[in-house]
Amino acid sequence: MRADFQTYRSAAGAAIKGLIFQLLIALITAVYSFWGRDYAALSGAIFMLAGVPAWLALAIVYDQHRRERVEAMENEALAASASAGTSVFESREDFRPAAARLASLYRWFFPIVSLVSAAILIGGGLWRFSLARVVSGEQFIAPSQPGWSLGLGVTFAAMGFVVARYVAGLAKQPVWANLRAGAAFAVGSSLIWFLMAVSHLVDYVGPDTIVRIVPMVVAVFMIAIGCEILLHFILTLYRPRRAGELPRPAFESRLLGFAAAPDRIAQSISDAINYQLGFDVTSGWGYRLLSRSMVPLILVGGVVVWVMSGVVVVEPHQRAMILRFGRPVRTDLGPGWHFKWMWPIETAYVPEYYTKDEKGRLTLQDYTATGLRRVELATMPPATTEPILWTNDHIGEEVWQYVRISDSAAGAGLTDIAAISVEIPMQYSVSDVEAYDRLGPPGQRDEIIRTAARREVTRFFQNYTLDQILGGDRAALSRKLQAKVQEALTDLNPDESGKGRGAGVEIVFLGITGVHPPKETANAFETPVQATQRREAKLAAAEADAVQQLTSVVGSVESARTIVREIESLERMRDNHKVGDIQANVTEIEQQRTKVQEMLRNAGGWAAATLADAGAERWHKHMGARAEAARYSGQVALFEASPAIFRATRFFEAFNEGMKDTRLYVVSDRVRDLNGVLDLKDVNLGVDIFNKDENK
Repeated sequence: MRADFQTYRSAAGAAIKGLIFQLLIALITAVYSFWGRDYAALSGAIFMLAGVPAWLALAIVYDQHRRERVEAMENEALAASASAGTSVFESREDFRPAAARLASLYRWFFPIVSLVSAAILIGGGLWRFSLARVVSGEQFIAPSQPGWSLGLGVTFAAMGFVVARYVAGLAKQPVWANLRAGAAFAVGSSLIWFLMAVSHLVDYVGPDTIVRIVPMVVAVFMIAIGCEILLHFILTLYRPRRAGELPRPAFESRLLGFAAAPDRIAQSISDAINYQLGFDVTSGWGYRLLSRSMVPLILVGGVVVWVMSGVVVVEPHQRAMILRFGRPVRTDLGPGWHFKWMWPIETAYVPEYYTKDEKGRLTLQDYTATGLRRVELATMPPATTEPILWTNDHIGEEVWQYVRISDSAAGAGLTDIAAISVEIPMQYSVSDVEAYDRLGPPGQRDEIIRTAARREVTRFFQNYTLDQILGGDRAALSRKLQAKVQEALTDLNPDESGKGRGAGVEIVFLGITGVHPPKETANAFETPVQATQRREAKLAAAEADAVQQLTSVVGSVESARTIVREIESLERMRDNHKVGDIQANVTEIEQQRTKVQEMLRNAGGWAAATLADAGAERWHKHMGARAEAARYSGQVALFEASPAIFRATRFFEAFNEGMKDTRLYVVSDRVRDLNGVLDLKDVNLGVDIFNKDENK
């Protein structure tokens, strides 16, 4: 193409159109970002605004090219005229000020614009990335206008790609090659809007994961393009150029250039294949045959794929339902192969399984029906494996159930209630796919089931007392509660007549796994427990002491109990004998007493030893008394034989016994005025430790 002023005028016009498009899309994106509170859109607006200086620089440079061409034509006309030698300028350079300004633009203006664009992209990208890491986590706020984002995304993505392709097509001409820099920013804007549209589409049909990470992706994209521009600027300083070659601006992104002109990628791949194989593949018969048959092959492949949509494979953990234009025709398909009409006549539906995190966000986990689904009907279970005491702080929100204080309080007309926290997990599976699908939207079915079950749980606990819940049979209570909840779920999902079709689920497990009162009242509950424990401890100690005492008395507890029964029988016989019962005579009482004594004697222990000692003492006293009686009989016989001698003998024996330890002085009765001198001094004043005292 001839490089005249008309050519450059066309290039300048294309650059101005691109500038207007880039400015409009940047402003609309910025306005939408504030209106829709879309964090990714604001980051994209910064990228699009960074492309405005690039388009403006291209328009200025190409307009200066046009001026330079007009100036060159005027100089050529002046040189061909007769007055060429009468010019007031000293050199030919003085005739070309437009060319000098064009050279200055390439030397200074393009590098400055490149640095400005790189600074905007890198600085804005770092700023947005630092904020995106925060807002993409716990502080994430979903855009308020996802529908507008989806519509604008599709529109601007298509428009941006068309503009980029148009400008990239113009840039195939060497004189318009620098227009590729503007096409790169146009296709970059198109990619950002396309990414935002895809993220909102995925968020509409599934999780919001992509919406959360798009702000960081856009920020990283800006930083990458800014670093590429900065790298091109540095390399341009050292890149040698041929004479007459126009410098390429550093703000031209080679990475985005491939997206603006994908045919260049295909051409590069074709050239690489031809180089590796050593011949032109596109000129072979195989390539030409494939080119002629490409459309029929694509059509046949599409038909095959469409026919394959009539085959449904239900996995082992799934139950499916066939819908014909949205109406159920086969409501329960088990695992295996199934055939249906092709899409869109009939479609297969498998219930979705969503999970909700602590912030209430829904996440699609799987398409399943037989898998167990878990919901918490009351207080959430503790996240720790450490022992949980009533006096500990319970993490998370607690759901209180209200129960009656006692049956006696209810009978007396009292309305006092108590609050307790109960952990009630429920696991269920889908048993009727159609009924479960009619229950509500996919993200609300579990919430409907949870709400109905919680209502029944609240009613259930109002019929029981505090002691029945805290100390009752939890297994029996769980079975009763499961039956009540299953009955409540059966009444859900009414049909046209108002009769419940059921929730389409079967409760696999529902149990009371944990119960505790409020932390503030835990000590009051522990006091009677401690008293009961002390009572049990005292009873155990008393039983141990009883065992010890009974064992020491009669040898064993069993023997003691048997002997006690026999003693009680003996006491009843004596009581009956006292009131005149002729059946309880003395002989039977004596026999029973002998039996008890014999049992005590044979049992061993302290009682047997006491009886043995008593028997020995009795025998000793009996024999002593018998000896005294025999001696007395002998003395009577002696008295009868000679009373005088017996009396004299007994007198002198008594006199001797009485005077045995008395000091006696024998004197004659003839002595007159007898005087006795007594020395009453004790001569044994010391203690003789070496001689034993005989009196002791």
